[in-house]
Amino acid sequence: MTQLRAAPARCGRRSGAATLFTAGPGLLWLAVFFYLPLALILAVSVHSRGELGEVTRPFTLENYRRLLGFGLLGFDPLYPQILLRSLALGAATAALCALAALPLAFFIAGLPASWKNVTLTLVVIPFWTNLLVRTYAWQILLAPEGLVTRVAAACGLMVPGEALYPGLGAVLVAMVCDYLPFMVLPLYASVEKLDWTLAEAAADLGAGGLRVFRHALLPQIKPGLAAGVVLVFLPASGQFVIPDLLGGARTMLLGNAVQQQFGPGLDWPFGSAIAAFGLAAVLVGLWVYARLAGREKIPEVL
Repeated sequence: MTQLRAAPARCGRRSGAATLFTAGPGLLWLAVFFYLPLALILAVSVHSRGELGEVTRPFTLENYRRLLGFGLLGFDPLYPQILLRSLALGAATAALCALAALPLAFFIAGLPASWKNVTLTLVVIPFWTNLLVRTYAWQILLAPEGLVTRVAAACGLMVPGEALYPGLGAVLVAMVCDYLPFMVLPLYASVEKLDWTLAEAAADLGAGGLRVFRHALLPQIKPGLAAGVVLVFLPASGQFVIPDLLGGARTMLLGNAVQQQFGPGLDWPFGSAIAAFGLAAVLVGLWVYARLAGREKIPEVL
């Protein structure tokens, strides 16, 4: 009897040891590279900047007040404008990616099986090239004498001699092209699982094409669309390489502000406050995704 009672205890200890052995490295990695840096950022964000740029006391929330525009000299709209510009550009990038990716996802899903993998490979091929190389290529294409500018001028979309680069338009074009695969892949996964009998039934009942899409197809692809929006909006709103190289000084975004404060600005507390705000934006994005697609879908994004 004693041996029978001891057996479950030994099994429990073995199970606990196995769990620690398998999950321990991952937990250690998260603790060192995520939780510890996060704690440091939050701690530094409530400190002050010394005369030589060092992090010092007293503890203060002035960095967050400054981020919202309430500085020592009154209201300054600079950083609220940067925040709004970052969110607006991230939202515009996500919306344009969704408009471009939706028909592409349906097109790929309708291809023969032998062509699907080829087309998906073509979608992700740009990621085989370094981001800096792609961004410098956009500088050439969007310059006044670039191919894109000349084609747009020939089609009457632009005034001859003008150019998107440098400017907000160049940033938007480059970001849409760079983040399009993040929208195509989750949408394609949802389209592949569509139950087309619902669309056929709606059409048999007299529903038009738009109504069939809205009521029979869109609810089924909503999880993929929500995942794509989150995967595009979050990195796009914090991007700093593309705005820095294509936008110039007038298109500073959240990521550029963080880079400036941790670099030449030597204001780590304020830079940490900006980074903490970016983290809050990530959490809000995950909350919105959970509302749209269900809490059980969050691990797919993570």
